[in-house]
Amino acid sequence: MPPDNPFASGGGAPEIWSFGHRNAQGMAFDHAAGRLWLVEHGARGGDEINLPERGRNYGWPRISYGIDYSGAKIGEGTAAPGLEQPVFHWDPSIAPSGMAVVSGPLFPGWRGDLLVGALKDRMLVRLDVEGDRVVGEERLFRGDFGRLRDVRIGPDGAIWLLTDAADGALIRVVPAAGRCG
Repeated sequence: MPPDNPFASGGGAPEIWSFGHRNAQGMAFDHAAGRLWLVEHGARGGDEINLPERGRNYGWPRISYGIDYSGAKIGEGTAAPGLEQPVFHWDPSIAPSGMAVVSGPLFPGWRGDLLVGALKDRMLVRLDVEGDRVVGEERLFRGDFGRLRDVRIGPDGAIWLLTDAADGALIRVVPAAGRCG
């Protein structure tokens, strides 16, 4: 076990790095910035983007920006002392799936941004990232391909999308001739 694990000194769960996460759907490591991004599926609303840090509690089920599928309140609200806030959240939910950090030469204007698949709205979401903040959102390919289950960046920088239909598809996305991100 790594010595910097928050529970390494015993008592508890040595396998835990951070906690209070609801339903992790995708993780992506930004090698250029040296940080791990996590996308979590909320209930009705409350889908989150987090930057997990050692020993931090991200609140589930005490705090959430969503409500239960029954319509009941979840926890005690959207914030509480000692609990981390998400970097970004969606309300209403997009039903996030896989996630990737844009890298490579094909989309230089998007380098370091996050791409998140969406099951509910059948789209790809680009989150404009500056440092450890999301400063903008762009919704792409809405309804064009169906439910996007996963997103990856290929070695050449192409964006790869995986759908989850019975006749699903693996889609390669590159800039149009003369244009780039």
